[in-house]
Amino acid sequence: MPLIRNAFRRLHYPADIIAQCVRWYLAYALSLRNLEEMMAERGIIVDHSTLQRWVIRLVPLLGKAFRRHKRPVGRRWRMDETYIKVRGRWKYLYRAVDSMGQTVDFLLTTKRDAAAALRFFRKAIRHHGEPEVVTIDKSRANTAALATLNTDNPAEESITVRQSKYLNNLVEQDHRNIKRRIRPILGFKSFRRAQTLLAGIELIHMIRKGQYQHPQGEGLSPAE
Repeated sequence: MPLIRNAFRRLHYPADIIAQCVRWYLAYALSLRNLEEMMAERGIIVDHSTLQRWVIRLVPLLGKAFRRHKRPVGRRWRMDETYIKVRGRWKYLYRAVDSMGQTVDFLLTTKRDAAAALRFFRKAIRHHGEPEVVTIDKSRANTAALATLNTDNPAEESITVRQSKYLNNLVEQDHRNIKRRIRPILGFKSFRRAQTLLAGIELIHMIRKGQYQHPQGEGLSPAE
């Protein structure tokens, strides 16, 4: 596992053990102490602070590698935001999926306003190109962000905006997979840690949905 070997100057544990711990933590509703106990039962003594260091160090590298092989998404997006608690205060996780439920992109922000929504859309467009249609709820902030984007486009190339609570059920249901994983955390202690961990959880969620196009072919499991 070259990525793991290159991430640390010296490895005190086998690379496959590090990979397994990071995947389990991102994939399942476990606390770091839960994972520490699970590894101890297998005869592997690793402190929860070491587990946390592995996650924080590897998630950005894994995310960068994943982006290079992410399958293209559709051009009809469903966008919504959900609440995430950081240091006792609510922050906002903007997310979008396409019409097939594939994750388009995500962004954690401190505010829920037109500027935050615009940042999210620009990030998603930078990675995936402009959508043809975006379905949102009746949020004025999201509507304003899309209107800003459309001012830069000719009328025939403007993004079609639909406001439908029913059609947005797809992304709202997808939120649940993320919220279920973070429930044991009981709130993040810092915004940066929240960004890192959410990126890792979203990464595993996308792999489970088959959004990773492995360069060596199909048929590989999320663990592989």
